[in-house]
Amino acid sequence: MNPYVFIAIGIIIVWIVIFFVTYVLNKKTPVPEGCEAMKITDENCMACGNTECRIKKDMDFKKIEEEIKEEK
Repeated sequence: MNPYVFIAIGIIIVWIVIFFVTYVLNKKTPVPEGCEAMKITDENCMACGNTECRIKKDMDFKKIEEEIKEEK
């Protein structure tokens, strides 16, 4: 077998291990001071640039924009 195949498989395994280690470390990281009581608001979600967020996908932005305009 070609030795490059083993090198490629080794690199892929290393990347997978790095992903899982960083994922676990991120989950164990405590919430920063002052952010414990933060709540998700419509205005904050509209300002967020994450298009893959499951919360954002469930929101009706036209309704939210109308409510914000009515409040002002």
